[in-house]
Amino acid sequence: MCGIFAYTGTKEAEPILIDGLTRLEYRGYDSAGIYLKGGEVVKTKGAIQELKSKLVGKDFEGATSGIGHLRWATHGEPNETNAHPHTESAGSVFVVHNGIIENYKTLRERLSSEGYVFQSETDSEVLPALIHAHMKVEGSFEDAVMAALKEVRGTYGIVCASREEPDVLIAARMGAPVVVGVGDGEYFVSSDATPIIRHTKEVIFLQDGDVAVLTPQSYRVRTHEVPQIERVPEHITWNADEASKGGYPHFMLKEIYEAPEVIENALRGRAVPGLGEIKLGGLEPIRDILADAKRVVFAACGTSYYASLIGEYLFEDIARIPVEVEYASEFRYRNPVIEEGTVLIALSQSGETADTLEAVREAKKRGALTLGVVNSVGSSIARETDAGVYNHAGPEIGVASTKAFISQVVVLALIALYIGRMRDVSREEVDEFAETLKDLPHQVEKLLQHVEKIEQIAEKYADMRDFLFIGRRYSFPVALEGALKLKEISYIHAEGYGAGEMKHGPLAMIDELFPTLAIAPSDSVYEKTVSNMIEIKARKGPIVAIATEGDAKIQDVADDVIYIPKTREKLSAILSAIAVQLFAYYVGVSKGYNIDRPRNLAKSVTVE
Repeated sequence: MCGIFAYTGTKEAEPILIDGLTRLEYRGYDSAGIYLKGGEVVKTKGAIQELKSKLVGKDFEGATSGIGHLRWATHGEPNETNAHPHTESAGSVFVVHNGIIENYKTLRERLSSEGYVFQSETDSEVLPALIHAHMKVEGSFEDAVMAALKEVRGTYGIVCASREEPDVLIAARMGAPVVVGVGDGEYFVSSDATPIIRHTKEVIFLQDGDVAVLTPQSYRVRTHEVPQIERVPEHITWNADEASKGGYPHFMLKEIYEAPEVIENALRGRAVPGLGEIKLGGLEPIRDILADAKRVVFAACGTSYYASLIGEYLFEDIARIPVEVEYASEFRYRNPVIEEGTVLIALSQSGETADTLEAVREAKKRGALTLGVVNSVGSSIARETDAGVYNHAGPEIGVASTKAFISQVVVLALIALYIGRMRDVSREEVDEFAETLKDLPHQVEKLLQHVEKIEQIAEKYADMRDFLFIGRRYSFPVALEGALKLKEISYIHAEGYGAGEMKHGPLAMIDELFPTLAIAPSDSVYEKTVSNMIEIKARKGPIVAIATEGDAKIQDVADDVIYIPKTREKLSAILSAIAVQLFAYYVGVSKGYNIDRPRNLAKSVTVE
C-alpha cells in the first residue's frame, strides 16, 4: 500500500527523494516523511506537497543518502506521529516500511519491558527498536537487521538507515515489492521501478527473503542463509515519459486514451492474421499440460476479478473448458478442491497483490499448474507462477485501473484461442478472430472521438446519489466494472447486476432518482436486455444506454445513449468498458474530486 524510496550516492539526496516520492504518490497519500544522513526526520500529515512545504528553509547540504516514505494507513490513523520514517528512543535507527508486522504487539511488549518508548499507533515502529536492540548484541548494523528480521512475522518492504553507519542503507523484502536501481556510483530503492528509471534503467527486483546492503560504492544482495547471492540487474525498456501525464489533466484519462496502443502491444507478435495460430512464448513450456487441462480457476481481486469474469465467457465459448472465477481474497480461506488437471490463472496488474499471490501459493501446494497474467516484469506473481503472459500495458499510475483491465481482457482472449486451437478451434477461426482483434484499436479510436457526448451525459447525472449498472453475458462483468469505477472515482453508491436479476430484487429500488446504465450492444441477448430496460422505464427510472452504432430503436427506451462501434460479441466488452470508464471519469471530474488518488484507496494492495 505504502511507497518507499531511498537514495545513496554522491549527489544531494533531498531533491532526489522528493522527486521519487512524488512519482510514488499513487501508492499512498495519508502522510509523508524523509530522513537524510546526519540530519533529522521530517514528516507530516497529508501528501507530498505538505512535506515539501515543511522542508522549506531546512539545510540538508552534504546529505548524500536518505530514505523516504508515503503512507497509506493500516495501523493507526493518518497523522504526523504515525508517519514514517520511524526511529527508536535513542534516535539511532531509522526505518521506512510497506507491509504489516503481524506479531508487532508481542515485540512491542517485550521491547517496552527493555526500556523502549513507543510514540505511534503503528506496527512499523517496532522495527527500528528491534534493530537497535540487536545492535547492542550483534555490533554491526547489517547483523542487527538480519537478526531483527528473523523475529518478524508478516510482510515487509523496508529500507533502514543508522547514524552509527551513515553510509549504509539496508533494504529487505518479504511479501511487499522492493526494487533496487543500480546506477553509476549511486543506488536507489523503491516500491516500484517508476521513480527509478529517470536515473537508471538497470534494476533488481528483490525476491522474498532478499536483503540488499547498499553503500555509495557498492551493493550486495544476501539472504539469511547466504551472505552474498547473485541478482543480475534487469533492463527496463519503457521510459520516464510513459509515466508522466503527457498533457492530460489526469493519469486516468491519459491511460484510457492509451487503450489502442495497449491493445496493439498485447497483440504484437502473438495474433497475426493468416498464421492460424496464437503465439504465446510464455506458455510454450507447458503447452502439453494446457492441452490436457480439465478445469481453469481464475483468482483475482477488484478490477482484475471482473476481467476474469469476461475471461470465463471467453474460455468456455472458445476453448470449451470449465471455468470458475474466485475472489483471491477468499480462495485460501476456503478448502478449495484442486483436482488433477486444474489450472489456476492469477490476474494482477502489479503482480504484487497480496491476496492473489497467496492464492497462487495455495494452489501450488495443492498441485495445480499456475499461470500469471501480470503487467509488471519481475513481480512476485510473475516469478512464482509456473508460466504466464505479460500484458505489456506500460506503467499505470491512476489508482482506478483502466488500460490494464483492457489489456487483461485481450490477453485472456489470446490464451483462450491458444488453448482452443489445441482442441477444436480451426485455423480459420483463429485467423478470423485475429482480424477482429487487429481492428480493435481502430474501433477504440473511433469511440474516443466522441468523448464530448459521454462528458455531457456524465455531467447530467453527476448529482445522483445512486446508480445501477446492468448487462447480460459479456456485458454483465462490464456492469460490475462500471459500478466499481463510479464508486472509486465519484463516491456515488453504485451496484452492478446481471440484467436478468432485476425482478429478483433490484427493481424495488428504481424510481425517478435512481438511474440505470444499461449495457446493451447488438448481441445475442440484445432483446432480453431491452426488455429489462422497459421494466425500469415503467418504474420511471432514468436510463443511460451503451449501444452499438446504428441502433436507433434503443432511443425509444433510453433517455441518453452512448454509442460504441460494432464488433463481434466476444470483444464488445472491451469497447463497453472504455465507455463506462469515461463515464465514471467525467462524473468524478464534474464533482471536482481527485481522480488519480481517490480517498482511502491505493494502487497496489500489497497487504491484506
